[in-house]
Amino acid sequence: MSIDRVVLAFAGTVVLVTVLIALFTTADWVLWISAFVGANMLQAAFTGFCPLAMILKKMGVKPGVAFG
Repeated sequence: MSIDRVVLAFAGTVVLVTVLIALFTTADWVLWISAFVGANMLQAAFTGFCPLAMILKKMGVKPGVAFG
C-alpha cells in the first residue's frame, strides 16, 4: 500500500469515527477533529505538505504519486 492510500484511509477513518462518536454521544467537540482533518486534506491538495505522509515516508512506506 502506498503512502497516498494510507493517508486517505487514515483520514477517512478518523472522519467516520469522529462523526459516529458525535452522533451517538453528547461529545460534539469531536467534530473539531473532523474539521481539522478536512482542513489538512484541503491544504495538502494545494501545497503537497502532509505531516502523516512525512512520517510514513520515514517509516519506509512505499511512495505514491501525490506524496512521494
